[in-house]
Amino acid sequence: MTTTEPPTDRADTTPLVEASGIVKRYGPTVALRDGRLTVLPGESHALVGRNGAGKSTLVTVLTGLQAPDAGTVRFDGEPAPPLSDRDAWRRKVACVYQKPTVVPELTVAENLFINRQPSGRGGFISWRRLRSEAAEVLDTWDVRVDPDARTADLKVEDRQMVEIARALSFGARFIVLDEPTAQLDNREIERLFTRMRALQDSGVTFLFISHHLQEVYEVCQTVTVLRDARWITSAPVAELPKGALVEAMAGEVIAEQADAEEAVARAGVPSDAPVLLDVQGLTSESYTDIDLTVRKGEVVGLAGSSGSGKINLAESFAGLHTPTAGTARLDGRPLPFGDVTAALRAGVGCVPRDRHGQGLVFGMTIGDNATMSVLDRLGRHGFIGTDTRRCFADDLIERLDIHAEGPDQPVSDLSGGNAQKVVMARALASDPRLLVLINPTAGVDVKSKESLLAHMDSAREDGTAVLVVSDEVDDLRRCDRVLVLFHGRIVAEHAAGFHDHELIASIEGMDHG
Repeated sequence: MTTTEPPTDRADTTPLVEASGIVKRYGPTVALRDGRLTVLPGESHALVGRNGAGKSTLVTVLTGLQAPDAGTVRFDGEPAPPLSDRDAWRRKVACVYQKPTVVPELTVAENLFINRQPSGRGGFISWRRLRSEAAEVLDTWDVRVDPDARTADLKVEDRQMVEIARALSFGARFIVLDEPTAQLDNREIERLFTRMRALQDSGVTFLFISHHLQEVYEVCQTVTVLRDARWITSAPVAELPKGALVEAMAGEVIAEQADAEEAVARAGVPSDAPVLLDVQGLTSESYTDIDLTVRKGEVVGLAGSSGSGKINLAESFAGLHTPTAGTARLDGRPLPFGDVTAALRAGVGCVPRDRHGQGLVFGMTIGDNATMSVLDRLGRHGFIGTDTRRCFADDLIERLDIHAEGPDQPVSDLSGGNAQKVVMARALASDPRLLVLINPTAGVDVKSKESLLAHMDSAREDGTAVLVVSDEVDDLRRCDRVLVLFHGRIVAEHAAGFHDHELIASIEGMDHG
């Protein structure tokens, strides 16, 4: 799909926000190479794109958190304020993120006027004025929340409206909503949209960021697509068919479909292969009534947007969470929940989503990190021979092709790709019956990515059941089938050889209710 120029049917209207030619680099990484956005007053403007497209980077520039390396940002035709003038930025724009920026233990009134509380005699805070002014702000914007309520006790949708009211009280009329529906159910989403439309009628303008494209068509008038860190197109929503929007996000297929099919061509998993993972009715706050099976030697992918529940589901199998209902059996035995060590003993190996925070101990060596899950196999009564550990670690380093001086090298010295290989080595060291991989190739170079996926293939060939969660389509192409989660439920299944646009349509909620 070729790029198109922004719509010009309202060229006589001065844009409320206009960003052009935005470039942002972080070291050698170009996070945004050509960011553009034109938002007209009073509209809801969608900003969409797959993970890594540059949306978050553009938002940091639009909200004054970082300066672009090139390009310009204008509000009402005037240059954006200097970064140092935070008050001026607050009068222009605010962002309501998925994660709350309110202080949960404070009341609604205290959060609305944090660091700017009205004072009374002697310079002390006037609590009566604080409550009165908070009630006035809430009433002005029709936010029906008790000013004295503790913010932690609010529902997610009400907390979001408090954050919007706080932004509006500074004078901002441009609000960025970053995945606002990720934690809401259908009824709450409709209420949020109703409030958005009412605020638009009052002169508020929204930038709406969502992975659920159906919502774009429900609440937005214009959409801008980013892909591969650059602007692709901007168009009125009513003039952009859903198929064209998905195509703009997915881009032209890099390889021919035949090549993609050849990449996944292999002997399918026999229908009579034993089921190693059997999940029935698994439910938690993040997902609902999950049924799935993974057979011996089968790779099953889990796909979905950031709020789909896919990561929490996978982490539950690795012992990181405890579901509220349902069962999971591994090789016929109940799988323990809420206990990582018990899950490891039960036969689960895991590559967690965050290798820095969850996967590695950076004060330890490569050998220590790679073998910490199998210490009971390397010695008795807590005594482990140095030579035994070194030999085992050397074997893992060779097996995973980890480029290092040896097992005694600090893991903190490794590149991102080699560090991820250490995490994979530890997951494979215990010869797991179930291998859970969560974004296994995120942030690694192409060569390391291929090496990591090759080890996933090797685990399959050894008869391991593999469950892989990924935002990368290339990772999911190696799967025998891919299950798509949407708002915590499995809504679609794609067999190997799927077309990219079909998978993306499922992820974005375009092919189901």
